[in-house]
Amino acid sequence: MALSYKARRRWALVILLVGLPLYIVVALNLVALFDRPSILVELAIYVGLGVLWAIPFKFVFKGIGQADPDARDD
Repeated sequence: MALSYKARRRWALVILLVGLPLYIVVALNLVALFDRPSILVELAIYVGLGVLWAIPFKFVFKGIGQADPDARDD
C-alpha cells in the first residue's frame, strides 16, 4: 500500500528529526569500538554509513520537495 503525500512528509520529518540523530550516535559508537584508522579510511566509513542510512527510506523521501500532487488548484 502506497503512502499518501502527507503521510510521507510526516514520516520524512520523523526520520530526519529522530532517526537520523540516533543513527549518527550508533555509527559513531560503532566506529569507536575499533582503533582509530587513518583519516581517509575513517572518512570513507562515515561517507558509506551516511549513504547507507538513506537507502531503506528512499521511497519516503522521493517527491517530498515537490508540490502536493493531490492538492486542488483553486
